Amino acid sequence: MARKIIDLSVALTDRVKSDPPGLGPEINYIDHATGAAEFEKLFGVPVSQQRDGAGASVERCVISTHNGTHMDAPWHYHPTMNGGEPALKIDQVPLEWCFGHGVKLDFRAFPNGHTISAAEVEAELARIGHSLQAGDIVLVNTAAGARYGQDDYVAKGCGMGREATLYLTERGVKVCGTDAWSWDPPLMMQAAKARETGDWSNFWEGHKAGADSIYCHMEKLANLDQLPATGFEVIALPVKVENGSAGWCRPVALIDA
Repeated sequence: MARKIIDLSVALTDRVKSDPPGLGPEINYIDHATGAAEFEKLFGVPVSQQRDGAGASVERCVISTHNGTHMDAPWHYHPTMNGGEPALKIDQVPLEWCFGHGVKLDFRAFPNGHTISAAEVEAELARIGHSLQAGDIVLVNTAAGARYGQDDYVAKGCGMGREATLYLTERGVKVCGTDAWSWDPPLMMQAAKARETGDWSNFWEGHKAGADSIYCHMEKLANLDQLPATGFEVIALPVKVENGSAGWCRPVALIDA
């Protein structure tokens, strides 16, 4: 049976605002002419003897493992997971976690900065008629997805709180993701709320749920609006960065055509 493939990733780029100031990638594009000169320097092959005087085009990058679409490992959240076990790094994440039935939760109607609760996850699952199964890959569609590349992207959308995250992991979800910049609500809003209330436990609470569970989440997903609520498969393999807190990822959804 033919399958439709939907790319769930954004491009790794330094040309749109997809991270807070100072945290974005830097990409230096080396063109073919410069590549030819480098071949001549490295290997002694004259530029004139290279086809059309063109060498290799290359990109040199200064990036974080959290730039672009990526998968966070438990090590990113806390030194330990599941109440005390050493936290997994991205090169230790079982590949079996990275293939699964997809489930989309549509939270686009929630306001910026809203913290999703377990009850709201349960209500959305009831609306779409799905009971979570171990190994499901849960994707959270927020208002941020439509603002990728715009000045307000980082501050846009809702986020998953501690209890919502634990609701998923207690049901066997090992990989999930969001189209927002962060799994949590926008961090500036979380920090402002913490300063106002004096309750700092709310800051980064969705991530910190990983200290009491075992899971990975993806951030900066794309095209979630094109997905049905269920009935698709997800493949999401992270790059194997040794001892990494995250790995760049190009997840795809497969839908029977």
